[in-house]
Amino acid sequence: MAGTDVDEIYQAVVAIADESLAHMQKILSQMSCQQANTVPALPGANSAYAIVTHCVGMTDYWGGSVIAGLRIPRDRDSEFEAHGDPRDLCDEVERLRRRFPGWVRVALTEGIRDRTAVGTTRSNAQTASPTWVLLHIVRELSQHLGQLEITRDLLVANGH
Repeated sequence: MAGTDVDEIYQAVVAIADESLAHMQKILSQMSCQQANTVPALPGANSAYAIVTHCVGMTDYWGGSVIAGLRIPRDRDSEFEAHGDPRDLCDEVERLRRRFPGWVRVALTEGIRDRTAVGTTRSNAQTASPTWVLLHIVRELSQHLGQLEITRDLLVANGH
């Protein structure tokens, strides 16, 4: 890839991911512990805290473990059961926002460092291209931001 293309892709991926993460932080920072940990009365719904915990775990896995080779431990199933203080989770999101640009740079300049990292249900993780991984992260963050917004709106509408 030509240098300009790499720079444009880098800027786009980092900007879009950071926008999603910043919005997640803002939503969480405006929630009480009770709100953040309440699961809406819908089949398969998750609390706001669990949604954001999953996003941190997903990005740490794909960006930190697969791309950067950091072997960040992940228990994907427990992400959906997570609960706690939303301010602490906002700190985790901030940490992720600082680290993610470096992982994007690794993906675009070196490729995948660890194809053996465990922590996903996807069968194609071992053969995914760096571009696929970056787009997967961006898509997941965007999708879960929407889920978080709907979760917040449901909680507010139901008096939480």
